[in-house]
Amino acid sequence: MATSNLHQIPKISDRLSYLYIEHAKIDKEAQAIAIHNAFGTTPVPCAGLSLLMLGPGVSITHAAIMVLAGCGCLVAWVGEFGVRFYASGTGITRSAANIMKQASYWADDGLHLNVVRAMYEMRFPDKLDSGLTLQQIRGHEGVRVRDTYARLSKQYEVVMVKRDYDRSKWTRQDPINKALSVANSCLYGVCHAAIVAAGYSPALGFVHTGKQLSFVYDIADLYKMETSVVAAFKTVASGIGEIERRTRMVCRDEFYSIGLLKRIVRDIHSLFDIDCAHNSIYDDYAGDQAQPGGLWEPGGKVVEGGLLYGIDDDKQGDS
Repeated sequence: MATSNLHQIPKISDRLSYLYIEHAKIDKEAQAIAIHNAFGTTPVPCAGLSLLMLGPGVSITHAAIMVLAGCGCLVAWVGEFGVRFYASGTGITRSAANIMKQASYWADDGLHLNVVRAMYEMRFPDKLDSGLTLQQIRGHEGVRVRDTYARLSKQYEVVMVKRDYDRSKWTRQDPINKALSVANSCLYGVCHAAIVAAGYSPALGFVHTGKQLSFVYDIADLYKMETSVVAAFKTVASGIGEIERRTRMVCRDEFYSIGLLKRIVRDIHSLFDIDCAHNSIYDDYAGDQAQPGGLWEPGGKVVEGGLLYGIDDDKQGDS
C-alpha cells in the first residue's frame, strides 16, 4: 500500500445511511458485526454503514464497539422508535481542521450571519432578496413550511390539523404526527453521523443554538421538507399499522433516492468555503490515531507537538 493511502478514509457519501436495531444482541463476527434476535442471526458489514442506532433492549459487546469504531461507524444510543437521543460514539475523521473552521465562522458575527443566510437560501428555489432582514427570512420560511404541509396533506389525502409533538403523550398522537416525529428522528441521526464523520461539531449551530445538537437541527432543516416530511405522509397514506417501523423503512428509501449523505457533506463544506473533493479523502491523523497534534502559538502558527519544550535535547531521553 502506498504511503499516501494511509491518509485515505472511506467517504461518508459512499455509505449506507443508517440501521436501527432494538431488542437484540450484537457481537463481533470476523471484521463485521452480527445481530442476534428472534428472527435469527444477521451479519452486517459495518465498514459500509454510517450510523448504527441502538434502541431499547439492545446489548452490544466491547469487541463489536471496537469494530464499529475502527470502521468509522457512528453508534448512537436512542429511545424507543428512535425519537430520543441519549449518547453517541465517534465518526471517521480524527482531524480537527473542519471543526476549527466551523468555530471561526461561528464566533465571527459577520461570517455567522453569512452562514445563516446561506442555510436559508438552500431551502428556496430562487435566491433571496439581499435586502431581507433575518426576521423577514424566517417569515418566508414559516410560509414555506406551512405550504408544504398543506400540499402534502392534499397530495396524499392525509388529514393534518397541526404539527404537534409531546413525547410524554406518545400513544395519544395522531398517525401523521407520530410518523413525522419518527421520520425527523431518523433524519437527525443521519445528519449527526455525517456531521461527525466530516469532522464538524454537532453543537456549534448557526440558526439553532444552545444545545449539543444545534448544528444537527440546522443541517436537518435543509432537507426535512423533501425527505422526512414526505416519508411521513407516504407512510400514513398507505396505512397506520406498525407506523414507526414502516416510517423508518420509507425514510431509508427517501434518503437513498436523493443521495442524502453525499449532499449533506458537500453542503456543509460549501458553508465554510472548504474544498469538498480534497476534504472528503484525506485525514492527516488517519494513519496513526494516537499521534498528538501540533501546539498553538500566537499568529496562527503551529509547532510540532510531542516534545518536552524547555528541556535540553540531550536530556529528553531521560524523561
